[in-house]
Amino acid sequence: MQTVIIVIHLMIVAALIGVVLLQRSEGGGLGIGGGGGVGGFMSSRGTTNLLTRTTAVLATGFFITSLFLAWLAGYDRKPASIINSNAPISAPGAPQQAPGNLLDSLKKPDAPAAPAAPAAPQAPQSR
Repeated sequence: MQTVIIVIHLMIVAALIGVVLLQRSEGGGLGIGGGGGVGGFMSSRGTTNLLTRTTAVLATGFFITSLFLAWLAGYDRKPASIINSNAPISAPGAPQQAPGNLLDSLKKPDAPAAPAAPAAPQAPQSR
């Protein structure tokens, strides 16, 4: 479904670009210029009205397909935890019940345990 909407959207975009480039600009930029209209089959005023209405219809189609594609992209999206992707999302302030959190994932698995601290100061021993 999404592919069909994207293809329709791209066709509307291409047609919209073409219609906008066909329009006569105020400064005579990329427009047709002062000729007898598109192909000479219509008056200048009739061509302007046709191109203006076509632009409005294509712009409305572009807007609708853009909104539909944005809605379709977020339809199946569910909230996820940024910190821990395995843990379920819990309420703020609730204790972390899942085994393994961010700190556990940062620990090195092969790190040796630190030696126990002595109970009292000891003098250096020579061998």
